[in-house]
Amino acid sequence: MQFPVSRRSLLAAAAAMPIAGPALAKSEALMSSTLPDLKSFAPMSGVYLNSGTMHPIPIGGRRALDDYLTMRQTGRNIHTYDVEERIKAKFARLINASVEEIAFVQSTTAGEQLIIEALDMPASGGGIVTDTLHFFGSFYLYEELAKQGMDVTWLRAENGRIDVEAYEKAITADTRLVSLSLVSTYNGFEHDLTRICEIAHARGAMVYADIIHAAGTVPIDVRASGVDFAATASYKWLMGDFGLGFLYVRKDRLEQLRRPRYGYYQISGFQTHVYPFDPPGDEIADITARDDAQGHFAMGTHSHTVLPLLDWSLAHLLDLGIDNLVAYRRPLLERLHEQLPAKGYQVVTPRDSRTPLLTCVFEDAHKRLAEPLEKASISMTVSRNRFRFSPSFFNTMDDIDQALDALPNV
Repeated sequence: MQFPVSRRSLLAAAAAMPIAGPALAKSEALMSSTLPDLKSFAPMSGVYLNSGTMHPIPIGGRRALDDYLTMRQTGRNIHTYDVEERIKAKFARLINASVEEIAFVQSTTAGEQLIIEALDMPASGGGIVTDTLHFFGSFYLYEELAKQGMDVTWLRAENGRIDVEAYEKAITADTRLVSLSLVSTYNGFEHDLTRICEIAHARGAMVYADIIHAAGTVPIDVRASGVDFAATASYKWLMGDFGLGFLYVRKDRLEQLRRPRYGYYQISGFQTHVYPFDPPGDEIADITARDDAQGHFAMGTHSHTVLPLLDWSLAHLLDLGIDNLVAYRRPLLERLHEQLPAKGYQVVTPRDSRTPLLTCVFEDAHKRLAEPLEKASISMTVSRNRFRFSPSFFNTMDDIDQALDALPNV
C-alpha cells in the first residue's frame, strides 16, 4: 500500500548540507522561501501557539488519511507491513537509529513503562536517578517504584535547568537507570544527553530519554549520544495523532533485557500442531521470536489510522530539515524573552534554549489570563500557576506579537 508522500528534493539536499560558511547562506535563503510553512496547514480561527500540547495535522497528512479511510470504507483488505517499515525507517533517520532498533508503542508513557518492566524493576533492585524537569506523568511511576523498594534520587531544577554536575554527583555504582526528558515539557530545558550517558555508562547505569518534545524539534543523534532507550508519541511535533508512537532500544542492549510482554507481532516464525492438516509436533506450536526491538516490545494491534499521517509528516520534517526549524524559531523565541519580562512576567526557560517551548511562572495564571487570551483568540498552554508558548514552523512574528499584546501588563 502506498500513502501519498510529498517530497521536496531541493529541501532535502539543503537539509543535508552542513550549516556553516556558504552552506549557511544557502540554508538561510532556502528557509526564507519556505518558512513559515503556511501552505501545509489549513487556515486557523485564531493564533495557535500550543503545538507542544497537540500539533495541528497538516493538509498533506489529512489527504493521506482520507485516502486510507476511503480504501477502508470500500471494504478493501489493507496490509500495512510495507508502510510500517517505511515509517520506522523515516523515524530512524530522524534520530539516527536503525530500523531494527525501533518498535511501535501506544505512547511515550507506554514505552517508558516497558523499559522499566524489561529491566525487571523493582524486583532487580538498585537505584534510579531522575529529575523534576522530567514529564510530570512519570512522577507517579517513580514515586511508586520508591514505595516498592527502589532507591529513587530526584534532582531539582535551579534557574530553570539541571546541570550535568548534579547528575555526576547523583549517579553511583548502585544506579541502574537514569531517566529524564531530553526536552522538558515544563520549560523546554534540554539536557546534555551525551555527557549524561557518558557518566551513567562509566558507572554501569543505563539511560532512558523521553523525547516527545525533542523528536521533530531539535537534532537528535541517538548513536552519538549513546542513549540506551528513548520513547515518544506522535501527536505533538511529529504531527501524527494519539495512539501511536515509537520506542528506541539500542541494539546491543536487547540481550540484557527480559521480554516484558508476549504478543503476536513479536513473532518471526509460527507453526501450529493442533489444527487439521498441521504437521505433528511435541508442542502446541513452534514459535520463533524476532531478535529486534519489535521482537522484544511489540504486542497487539496498534493504530492504523495514524500511519498515513506519519508517512506524510515524517517525510515533510526530513525534507524541511530540523536545523532549519531551529533557526527559524530563534527570533520568535527571542522576542518573547525580550518582551515578557518588560510586561512583568518571569520567564523560567533558559535564554540559550533552542527548543520550541517557553514558559513563564505566574500565580493564578489560569484565573487571570484565560479570559483575555480567549478573547484575543490566542491558544496556548495556561496552567494553574504558569503559561507556556510552543510555536511551530507555521507561526510568524505577527503571531508572537498578537499573543504579547493580549497579555496584560502586571
